[in-house]
Amino acid sequence: MTAFAHSEGAGLRALQRRLGHEFADTGLLTQALTHRSAATVNNERLEYLGDSILNFVIAAALFDNCPGASEGDLSRLRASLVRGRTLAVIARELELSALLILGPGEKRNGSSRRDSILADTVEALLGAIYTEAGFAETRRVILDLFDYRLHHLPQAEATKDAKTRIQEWLQARGRALPEYELVKRSGPQHAEHFVARCRLADTDLHCTGEGGSRRQAEQEAARHVLEQLTGEQP
Repeated sequence: MTAFAHSEGAGLRALQRRLGHEFADTGLLTQALTHRSAATVNNERLEYLGDSILNFVIAAALFDNCPGASEGDLSRLRASLVRGRTLAVIARELELSALLILGPGEKRNGSSRRDSILADTVEALLGAIYTEAGFAETRRVILDLFDYRLHHLPQAEATKDAKTRIQEWLQARGRALPEYELVKRSGPQHAEHFVARCRLADTDLHCTGEGGSRRQAEQEAARHVLEQLTGEQP
C-alpha cells in the first residue's frame, strides 16, 4: 500500500468516526465524496436524496422543539439550519475538504474550499447513509450533527433575510418599497459574480452588494441600506 493510499484510508476512517456512522459499502462513501467533474458516477443523485431527508428531519425537529412558533418562524429557522452556509460549516467540522474527489479543473480552482461544493457533499453523505442504512440511522446522524444548533436556535426575527426586513421596516412606516437592479454580471459560468443595487424610491439612498448569485448580491445591497436606515447590523 502506498503512503497516499494509507493516508486516504485513514482520512475516510476518521470521517466515519466524526459522522458516527461506519459504511459497510465504502464504495458508496467514495461516491458521496465524488464531484461531477471527476466521474460519471458521482454524488449528485445522493445529494438530491440527502437534501430531501435533511429538510424533513430538521422540519420535524423544529416542530417538536418549538411548539409556540408560527409556520413562518419554523420555515425561517429551518432555512437558516439547512442553508448552504451552515452546511459548509458542518463540512469543515467534518474536515471534508481534503477528502473531496474533484476533476483537475475544479482542483485548480480551489473548489474543495467552496461553500456550495462542501454543502452539496454533506447532503450526499446523508443520502449515502440513507441508501445503506435507512431513515432511522440517517435521522440519528443528522440530529447528532445539528444537536448544538438545534439547542441554540437564533431568535426567529433574526432569521429573516435583509430583503424581508427592509420591506417590513418600510411598510411599517408607510414608505415605498425598495427597487433592485442588476449592475454587473461577470465571470465564467461556474464562478459567476454579481453586483446589484438597492435603491429607495422616496430618497436618494442606495447601496450596492456583491455575491455569487443575483439573489445574494441583492440581499447584500439590502443589508447595507438597512444599516443606513436603522444604524444597526440587520
